[in-house]
Amino acid sequence: MLYAPPLTPGDRIRIVAPSGPFDKTLFYRGLGWLAERYRVVWSRGALERCGYLAGNDRRRRDELNEALRDPSARAVVAARGGYGATRICHDADFSVLATHPKWCVGFSDFTAVHLELTRIGLASLHAANVTGLGRGDAETRADWLDAVERPLAPRVFRGLEPLRAGNAAGVLAGGNLTLLFTAAASGRLVLPEPCILFFEEVNEAPYRIDRMLTALRMSGHLARVSGVCVGDLADDGRPSAQRSALEVVRDCLAPLGVPLFAGLPVGHGRTNRALPLGLPCELRSTPGQAAALVFRPDAAR
Repeated sequence: MLYAPPLTPGDRIRIVAPSGPFDKTLFYRGLGWLAERYRVVWSRGALERCGYLAGNDRRRRDELNEALRDPSARAVVAARGGYGATRICHDADFSVLATHPKWCVGFSDFTAVHLELTRIGLASLHAANVTGLGRGDAETRADWLDAVERPLAPRVFRGLEPLRAGNAAGVLAGGNLTLLFTAAASGRLVLPEPCILFFEEVNEAPYRIDRMLTALRMSGHLARVSGVCVGDLADDGRPSAQRSALEVVRDCLAPLGVPLFAGLPVGHGRTNRALPLGLPCELRSTPGQAAALVFRPDAAR
């Protein structure tokens, strides 16, 4: 995998809206906070609205390409998720990042971008979008800064729940489950080997989670997976809904015979920690110790 240089204060970052329209108040708040530390560049075209999209496909694709091709930009950050990135990512020029690598940051529908970067072997950051940063949560903001400015630093996510105990190692890949499923259907899903698969989801009924996981497993897309780590499967905030979804996950992925952990504080829920995709990591389940996802930065250098 290829790793872009860490961000430093004063660096130039590009904001893109490849998916859906967004709350302008949260967007401007997030922009203002980012501008206190970096040189933020964005186009007012990002404010366009075309139904459930932030402008038409051409506008969103051209904006993404301009950001990717900007040799002075050190990062590309998503304004918001929603829907629409899958309509343009196959036409975006990600190849330019081989000579001018930069951190692409976002989550939810931005998973489509993360998966394209995985295809070309470039690490990225699954982290809050600009509108998420605009909510003003101090912990989320501090975690976001630490991730973009120290992306290869040691990180440990403790207190996970082993649905199937064991140890595994691999390169972390994944994102939103619906986007993983969509990428597989369109022939765009390529996972590294070995791979620790991460996924999260929001507002999906257990049977729909079953459908997507079953299709991914039966199609052979999970054959390279050495372990699985599940983030938030947010529904309506009810613990029983989360539990039902996890039971489906355990049932669907049991045939893989790999370690399966839940409880990663990442996704559409209250807490959305930053995850560096494309870095070597380990799932550890040691008797007498809390199960954890451990990043191995030394293996990435």
